[in-house]
Amino acid sequence: MTDTSLSTAGETAGDIAAIRDSVRALCAGFPGAYWREKDRERAYPAEFVAALTEAGFLAVLIPETYGGSGLGLQAAAAILEEIHKSGGNGAACHAQMYIMGTILRHGSHAQKQRWLPGIASGDLRLQAFGVSEPASGTDTLSLRTTAERRGTDRFVVNGQKVWTSRAEHSDLMLLLARTTPKEKARKRTHGLSVFLVDMREAVGHGLTIRPLRTMINHGTTEVFFDDLEVPAENLIGEIDEGFAYILDGMNAERTLIAAECIGDARWFIETAVAYAGEREVFGRPIGQNQGVQFPIARAYAATEAANLMVEKAAAAFDAGKRPGPEANMAKLLASEASWQAAEMCLQTHGGYGFAEEYDVERKFREARLYQVAPISTNLILSYIAEHVLGLPRSY
Repeated sequence: MTDTSLSTAGETAGDIAAIRDSVRALCAGFPGAYWREKDRERAYPAEFVAALTEAGFLAVLIPETYGGSGLGLQAAAAILEEIHKSGGNGAACHAQMYIMGTILRHGSHAQKQRWLPGIASGDLRLQAFGVSEPASGTDTLSLRTTAERRGTDRFVVNGQKVWTSRAEHSDLMLLLARTTPKEKARKRTHGLSVFLVDMREAVGHGLTIRPLRTMINHGTTEVFFDDLEVPAENLIGEIDEGFAYILDGMNAERTLIAAECIGDARWFIETAVAYAGEREVFGRPIGQNQGVQFPIARAYAATEAANLMVEKAAAAFDAGKRPGPEANMAKLLASEASWQAAEMCLQTHGGYGFAEEYDVERKFREARLYQVAPISTNLILSYIAEHVLGLPRSY
């Protein structure tokens, strides 16, 4: 993946620095003009994803046994941060990093042998994550999509998912569906199962994809299941225990998204500093004005503070811990820091911040998402209040 020998037992500061250098070099081949065109046309950045795949960056968390690099979450976070710091966007492919963990941690030996080498090589794309539904949103335990057992060899899936990004550009989908009716489940978290759906076979045979055009270019969709048959061998782990498997991957997801937010914030800060030093009004650079300086300095301080929590969460994950509080706080603080930096950068540019050619308005739109997805700020605050501080459960 890089010229540096990277240990699977844990990355050193030099290893991470080498990874960052390699990602920056790759991203230099995809400047702002590339991302502006993709954003304008709402097109998938296939060339960028192919380059990341070829360099091995999307397989960073897959063990060497299956063709990956076998590195930790700290390395993955560095990759995604650098993509965003370089002006790009990792949303086109970041899901593959954390979705893969469900197969790795809970899949059978046969499933790992069957799927992981292809995912590592890029022959297979695992990008689609079928969890959210129109009626339940982040209330995952209330989802209605069902997977009914038929005989010993298959399940039949019916229902609908929404905000299933990259479904049109993915070969595989990780799907969470109800296998036991909610009223018959032995506890709240029981009755949901995880399946790996081969979308190459499913589309047109019980699976329909409908694109959703949004304010950002994330290729998101609605997907509909109408008597879709899924082989029983594609059930990941134990039946009815899927909710725990999905939760297990959320710490990685939130930490990686937080790293992207840090990258965005640093892009905004660097862009604002450069513009403030060059733009002259009344015969002097606007950066000489404290009204311009102070918001940039505040955004920088907030970003560096948030980054400490991101690093703490990633290190705890790599140490084998379950850093729920750290991962959630990292996502909260980093998303707020990136939004603070986004507003500062737009204000620094004034009217030019709204001009497409400066990339500020594109990144501004992209940064706003992380206050909402993949989990909203309010839900994180509820988690901290209840599970960290021990306050009463809110309803």
